[in-house]
Amino acid sequence: MYIIINQRRYPVQLEQNATAQAFVSLLPLVLDMEELNGNEKYVYLGEHLPSEPQCPGMINAGDIMLFGSNCVVVFYESFRTHYAYSRIGRVLSTEGLRLALGKSNVKVAFE
Repeated sequence: MYIIINQRRYPVQLEQNATAQAFVSLLPLVLDMEELNGNEKYVYLGEHLPSEPQCPGMINAGDIMLFGSNCVVVFYESFRTHYAYSRIGRVLSTEGLRLALGKSNVKVAFE
């Protein structure tokens, strides 16, 4: 899978779980993602995906997670968390990811 931001393609390593499989079944997607907290972009999907939320303790830049059962989150900063997420995958190389996502809302493609 790839995440595409401003015409730059980032390869994504998918998790081997039902959440990732369900997300991939929706592809290709172009989503208008909203900025939150200076460390993530998120969007609510029109449908619910299977989820097995766990608290990872640490979020890493490049993590792609599902919050609840329908909120896709792309993290571009690393930080500690007490929230629970279901893992979808992670961007393999985060070089330039923060800059590409920017400080405001952004259109992101998944394919």
